[in-house]
Amino acid sequence: MKYKLLGNTGLKVSELCLGTMTFGGSGTWTSVGALPQEKANELVKMAVENGINFIDTANIYSEGMSERITGQAIRDLGLKRDELVLATKVRGAMGEGPNDAGLSRKHILQQAHESLNRLNTDYIDLYQIHGFDPLTPMEETLEALDSLVQSGKVRYIGCSNLAAWQIMKSLGISSLNHLSKFVSLQAYYTIAGRDLEREIVPMLLDQKMGLMVWSPLAGGLLSGKYSRNAETKEGRRVNYDFPPVNKEKAYDIIDVMKQIADSKKATVAQIALAWLLHQPVVTSIIVGAKKPDQLADNLKSVNVKLSADELDKLNEVSKLEPEYPVWMMALLKEMDQNRI
Repeated sequence: MKYKLLGNTGLKVSELCLGTMTFGGSGTWTSVGALPQEKANELVKMAVENGINFIDTANIYSEGMSERITGQAIRDLGLKRDELVLATKVRGAMGEGPNDAGLSRKHILQQAHESLNRLNTDYIDLYQIHGFDPLTPMEETLEALDSLVQSGKVRYIGCSNLAAWQIMKSLGISSLNHLSKFVSLQAYYTIAGRDLEREIVPMLLDQKMGLMVWSPLAGGLLSGKYSRNAETKEGRRVNYDFPPVNKEKAYDIIDVMKQIADSKKATVAQIALAWLLHQPVVTSIIVGAKKPDQLADNLKSVNVKLSADELDKLNEVSKLEPEYPVWMMALLKEMDQNRI
């Protein structure tokens, strides 16, 4: 397991991060996973024993149960809290009241308090907003997050599911008002969905922000269970067809990944994860599992090395269709090079 700095910080996180969305299971979350405490403990134990020091959860996962189970697993296993990097999120609805959702100062401070209690910890290493809130001024959100950092209850702040312009606006506000800045983005990125590369990846590299990847296997589509000519009656995609994917293109990508996987005696899932690990912008990939063998398979991806030729084949079959202004920028770059 390798460790990378989280954005422009001195915090070292493992290149794989254990996702806990499968912990608990209540309401709509049962389609993702419904692991009880003892099963969750197995996954946390396996992750830590294989070098993972990064665990990601959210207050809305199973209505708080994921955080509770994560905190209890740390206690049950006798893990040292200070050796772990715990990340959680805020924004989603945690009640029926008018102020039980969003990114207002009231909701953020209340939910931070409740997350700390559920996780049974004195501090959160990375506290992330779970999306954009159009109703709350960004200044209010950032001031609330900064107050948590100043109090010591939060070490770093991050964001998730934001557009490039929203992130840049937030960084500008933080800089102007001397507030804590977002050090990382948690976003959907996979070889079957490379939209992030249009504007967000260049922005992350320019601003030296970390990238945590969620759903690296495209909601299980790249797990190896699915192909163009084979149907499966099990897996997350059967009951929860998310995130959106161009499946015909994904099947073309799977065909190439399978050839490479067979040549390396690896799995399709390992190739999908390895491709992400070869992308310079990626800090850590969030891997979740329902069973130990799934996690064990994902853990092996850190040992898969892709050659330049293999990367070229994967990049070619998965490349984005040019769109404006990307094709115009490429044209201008070509014109500039011709002048040199």
